[in-house]
Amino acid sequence: MLQDEAVHPADAPHAETPDPSTMRAHYRAEGLAESDLAASPYDQFARWFKDATVARLHEPNAMVVSTADSAGRPSSRTVLLKAFDDRGFVFFTNYHSRKGRELAENPYISLVFPWHPLSRQVVVSGIAERIGRDETAAYFRTRPHGSQLGAWASDQSAPVASREELEHAYEELAARYPEGEQVPAPPHWGGYRIAAETVEFWQGRLNRLHDRLRYVREAGEAAGTWTWRVERLAP
Repeated sequence: MLQDEAVHPADAPHAETPDPSTMRAHYRAEGLAESDLAASPYDQFARWFKDATVARLHEPNAMVVSTADSAGRPSSRTVLLKAFDDRGFVFFTNYHSRKGRELAENPYISLVFPWHPLSRQVVVSGIAERIGRDETAAYFRTRPHGSQLGAWASDQSAPVASREELEHAYEELAARYPEGEQVPAPPHWGGYRIAAETVEFWQGRLNRLHDRLRYVREAGEAAGTWTWRVERLAP
């Protein structure tokens, strides 16, 4: 008797593709009022980031980073936030990657923090600038040894012939810089700081009547200063 072939669940006779139009979640009843907000979007972000961390969300510092080239063609990917203060939000990457090349052509950028379990998201729009090499080197030294080697081994976003080629490059670097040996920060790798122009705090509400409060940066009376205006957006 012939043995039955294994059937993948997706290939089963009665398997059906899930219908996204029927997928619905009921959001939180408590909302977000203008009186709840901190004076600056960075202080408000710190509050919500703490909430996301206390709630033990998986990688609460994960954010969707969207860039566009000089022709306006967009691209998005998930990146980890590594620092923030009243100067902006910081992440690190290979400057030769797609996002690095696009930011060289067009410095405008958008960040989205999708904190779904809290029915919250934060949307940042602003301009990205490279941070100084001293700041990059200081962060690079805090990375695990393997991640340091990976920054050298991977020509991020470039085609690679095979997995074996990538691992061979890593192994060569591991032999050159064994565990415990200081690895220099690659010159083509570093950080960006996003100076926010707008920051929207989105709180899910019942019946899709969500709260959307957006900080908008405006020039202050003194040169080189700015203030924040808050506006409510329709959901």
